[in-house]
Amino acid sequence: MPHSAHGDDEVDLLIDAWSRLLPEVDLTPLDVMSRLRRAAVQLAKLRARAFGQAGLAVWEFDVLAALRRAGTELTATQLVTATMIGSAAMTTRLDKLSERGLVGRRPNPDDGRGILVSITHDGQRRVDAAMTELVRAEAAALRGVSPADQAKLAAVLRLLVDGRP
Repeated sequence: MPHSAHGDDEVDLLIDAWSRLLPEVDLTPLDVMSRLRRAAVQLAKLRARAFGQAGLAVWEFDVLAALRRAGTELTATQLVTATMIGSAAMTTRLDKLSERGLVGRRPNPDDGRGILVSITHDGQRRVDAAMTELVRAEAAALRGVSPADQAKLAAVLRLLVDGRP
């Protein structure tokens, strides 16, 4: 099991403890997956802080970012697909975003039961500020990792997430 050049970290200590308890089990996957889990927790906190500086919750950013990237109105169904949440949750989220003046809604002329959702100027301003802060914070978090290592890490993570290089 490789250990950091800077000494053992929490994952090394965890693996060492489990190795003593379960010596017959190959714990090698924990070297990567436990660190990914810890990185994900740190990233979630970083994202919440970045979005909070723009006055947005993480879920608000997700919906507004989908609209901003689309550059046009989206149906609620398209937003459900883009954000991977249920339709009931989306309805609640759109109600709250509309109350805050961050999205507008109008009936869909092509579907009498559906709506079209658009991002407002304030919604656009906030999501742009949130994205700008997120990129700044993520760059700061990665400052100790060389650009070449960042590219390698991105390639390995892409392979892990979706099986393609």
